[in-house]
Amino acid sequence: MNPTGKDPFQQRLEAINWAMLGVFVAISLFLLSFPFTLGVLLGGLISIVNYHWLSHDLRKVFQTLTDRSKMRIMIKYYIRFACSAVVLYFIISSSIVDVVGLLVGLSIVLINSILTAVATLTKKNCLEEVK
Repeated sequence: MNPTGKDPFQQRLEAINWAMLGVFVAISLFLLSFPFTLGVLLGGLISIVNYHWLSHDLRKVFQTLTDRSKMRIMIKYYIRFACSAVVLYFIISSSIVDVVGLLVGLSIVLINSILTAVATLTKKNCLEEVK
């Protein structure tokens, strides 16, 4: 029995998200400026926390499906979006991070999702498996 209730595939995605954040931060720490590295770190943390929050919300909604589930998930989506916007506003307005580094960090979950999809599709041997 899985104590977290998560699919092993999702657990692997989450682990790779953290590993990619570590690699991106380490590379930028040695090759680029501190504001860029801080941007990568904060952007990565924001995107990974959003990913976990979304996963948690979706799991709760699908465990208790009701007529109000659609409304509940949309409200939670807008709350998550507003929280992210406020945090990003304060990070960008403080001018302590490089905006490009922040964008790189915010893209970590997206990059991981794309690479995982490409890797999964290239492992498929025949068209029937893809469908």
